[in-house]
Amino acid sequence: MRNLILLVVFLCISLTAQAQEKKNKNLKYTTEVNGNCDQCKKRIEKAAYTVPGVKSADWNIETHQLYVILNEQKSTSLDLKKAIAKQGHDTDEVKATAQQYDDLHSCCKYERKE
Repeated sequence: MRNLILLVVFLCISLTAQAQEKKNKNLKYTTEVNGNCDQCKKRIEKAAYTVPGVKSADWNIETHQLYVILNEQKSTSLDLKKAIAKQGHDTDEVKATAQQYDDLHSCCKYERKE
């Protein structure tokens, strides 16, 4: 009888532990973001971190690539691109408005693609 009780307790603990297992929905994501300088880098990365679920963000000045780890359960890549475009930087899918682009510092103005 004692063995049966121990077996039931062990099974309950095992099932509870499995039910609480976190599912990792983090996505390593890369996208192109236009910009020119260290000031752009700070602005782009800061905008990325305002998006819920962004774990890390690193924009490369030379390649214009933004490397992000994003929790897909909290936000999408489109949410990320919209946040960056609001700061005046075009992405491959979302473009900043003319006013947002014009508000950038003169050294941050990049050649816009139509």
